[in-house]
Amino acid sequence: MGKRWARLCALAGSLIVIIGIGAGSGLAASAASAKPAAASASTSVAPKPTNLLDCNGHSTKYKEVKKDLGGLCTDPRGTWGGRFEDNGVYVGHDEPSVKFISSAPGSGNDMTYVNTLGKDPHAKPTTSPHGKTVSDYAELSPAPWFGLPICDPGSYPQNPCTPDSDSNSGAINDPNAAGSAFMELQFYPPGYQPFVDGPSCDATHWCAALTIDSLESQFNFANINTACEEPVNFAFLQRNGVPAGPPSPQLADVSTLTPNNQTLLMNPGDTVATTIKDTPQGLLASVSDFTTHQTGYIVASGKNGFMNTNYKTCAGTPFNFHPEYNTAKQQNQVPWAALEGGVLMQQEIGHFEPCSSITNTYPYTASYPDGQTFSDPKTAQTCVGGFEGPGKVGEGPCNASTGVCQNATTQGGVACPSNKFTSGALCEFSDMTCAPAGPRPINVNGAAETVSWPVAGCQDNYFQNGDLDFDGSSYIPDWPDGSPNHPTSFAYIGPSSHGKSYPQIQFETDVAGSEADCTIATGAGCTAPPTGAKFYPFWTLGNGGRLGACVWHFGNVIAGQTTSTFGRDAQYGVADVARYGGTLASPVLANPQTSRSC
Repeated sequence: MGKRWARLCALAGSLIVIIGIGAGSGLAASAASAKPAAASASTSVAPKPTNLLDCNGHSTKYKEVKKDLGGLCTDPRGTWGGRFEDNGVYVGHDEPSVKFISSAPGSGNDMTYVNTLGKDPHAKPTTSPHGKTVSDYAELSPAPWFGLPICDPGSYPQNPCTPDSDSNSGAINDPNAAGSAFMELQFYPPGYQPFVDGPSCDATHWCAALTIDSLESQFNFANINTACEEPVNFAFLQRNGVPAGPPSPQLADVSTLTPNNQTLLMNPGDTVATTIKDTPQGLLASVSDFTTHQTGYIVASGKNGFMNTNYKTCAGTPFNFHPEYNTAKQQNQVPWAALEGGVLMQQEIGHFEPCSSITNTYPYTASYPDGQTFSDPKTAQTCVGGFEGPGKVGEGPCNASTGVCQNATTQGGVACPSNKFTSGALCEFSDMTCAPAGPRPINVNGAAETVSWPVAGCQDNYFQNGDLDFDGSSYIPDWPDGSPNHPTSFAYIGPSSHGKSYPQIQFETDVAGSEADCTIATGAGCTAPPTGAKFYPFWTLGNGGRLGACVWHFGNVIAGQTTSTFGRDAQYGVADVARYGGTLASPVLANPQTSRSC
């Protein structure tokens, strides 16, 4: 192990101490090996009419608090390696990732990363993909995140799970595999609020949330409950550890998705330590801002309102979520997830398109029997000009009642073979949710507010999941590259576990599942970059400023900083047709961040 890496691990260790002090409750210092406590027995909780029981927003029974959460869900694979459809709607993602592999005890349930948050350019973003385009981080990625398998006997394939144990099987062809959920600790860039229907907490700060996604079906995706296919527990990281609103899929409401005065807000450019570890009370997710010396955390416990879901009734039961595995061995995966995930760092991409203006008004609203409300009356379905091209009109509108859509396109911008968003076709049916540039009124629980976006834009997440013609901000070379017109990198050290690094890595991305040209059974046409994209971002190593040398970056080559590109897009390897052809994966490699040259 290189001396520089050892010093970086020492920095991470010192930040863990800060986290433990900041958490106050002592949970951060709890040993990962301590016997997990079970949630207290409780009667089941019936769902509210509007909730987070299907984070993709296509439930046959319930309304969704944040239908645009689809871009922040876990991407499932489908029956025997096929693509997954939620009530007829394809809901795949584009998630370039680095998987960290280790057989060391505790590497699967106790880890710390050190990061520097991205910083946007001083200039306002531009709406043309040609020439010197100015971009904000939220346009490129709505959520850099860290992933981990979680025990959930109420999730696919509905079997018992032993926390923190490699006795669990995550094999996709094993009907006795452990019930598994997928945790994502997500970071949200600033500038495009409110979070209920946008990607940001506020105009100037980063924030973070713990999400745990489950899948309500039995082995081989049998008997999936169409009312609650992919329920998600959601909670912002809070300085006092108390969720902003009910985190469970059954009871989540507007307050759950609205930051309050205890939500950890971080400045662009801050250095933070992110710790994910088990405690007797449940999984602890903690972020300590090394710049401001503030800490936000949350424990995924029944006491905090977290619940797992009954796949037959959609009802919830208070539940303490714990990591599934003890180690980060390659086979320790979530059997239903598209990514070959274990201990992951990842960037969610493909969810934003800048526009000259927007059209086909479609107000975004949510209401509850208990009186909570949300209204964003200026939202719309369709992008005009901008990245669509001068004078061109984008996808939509769709009729939510009939499912019929206008101007739908597929990969490369060609016409979609279907005009119905419930057809399962891999098409961009509508640009919804779109918001105008400049100030606009919203109403949150009866309180009138004004929010403002620096540019008109669409998130492509409402009637399908993502930018499926690949013409948005993620697919041009606007990524961190040292240019003052582009944001700085979201830089990474780590992870480390108990002061030790992870000796191996694997690059992967599940973009191919979203490509209409990809035949996932054979791997033909499954590529990175996808056809239609002008660029596809990749992982690099280089100088990380205050973090030192040999730091992970994501995006493009950064002049004067990048030292290794790992073949650029070739790093993602080829379609893994043996598991799921929609995911490209490299061979297992030595972790370059631990080499002597670092």
